[in-house]
Amino acid sequence: MSVSISPLRLDGFESLPTHVRQCIFWEVDPVGIPGPDSGYVIDSEFDKEAWVSMVMLDWGKCAQVAVESTTGRAVGTAFYAPPGRVPRAALFPTSPVSADAVLLTSVRVDAGFEGTAESLVSAVVADLVERGVRAVESFGIVRSSGDEPDDLAPTKPGVPDPSSTLCPGCMTDAHFLTDAGFELVAPHHRFPRFRLELDEGLGWKSAVESALAGLVVMATIDATGRERTVVPVG
Repeated sequence: MSVSISPLRLDGFESLPTHVRQCIFWEVDPVGIPGPDSGYVIDSEFDKEAWVSMVMLDWGKCAQVAVESTTGRAVGTAFYAPPGRVPRAALFPTSPVSADAVLLTSVRVDAGFEGTAESLVSAVVADLVERGVRAVESFGIVRSSGDEPDDLAPTKPGVPDPSSTLCPGCMTDAHFLTDAGFELVAPHHRFPRFRLELDEGLGWKSAVESALAGLVVMATIDATGRERTVVPVG
């Protein structure tokens, strides 16, 4: 199944998958939010759309969307923003995000679309390189039985019990980040933080464009000093 990837548009919010439209795990400050006994859940399509609109209008593109070519259905998303626009970013044991980095908050892809998550990250990198961003960071999650959130301790008074607000599906698997080329910068057995440097300019941009075209071009020098190009088809 083929997919196309493009930035999220302001008028494209309604086409996102239901959970992506509604979950505000990253976008709303949990300080002062009532506990689970009050009936609070971390789902609010109004607040999510308001956050997306605010970030896009003030900062620019903040999400890449993968769309199945035959049906036009959104099957994957990757969201990113300056850490100051992401309240949840301050609450991890491996916080804070570096001042020169943009935060990749979540990468979600429907089952059966292998390789789409990697393509979404490539699209994020391409956008940030073009905008002159130095690095992208992300909080990974090391999956455990039941995804118990006991180690996500609140760092400020008034933050509710993390077990009532953690959304493991909106966090990115730590192994995926490692495989995507991110480097571990803040170790933790549950919520490590990773970083990908983007300060190599056009070299990064060229590599990303090639990946998005479905090709990876590697130039090597053989024993005679001649350049040869190997082109594996993705």
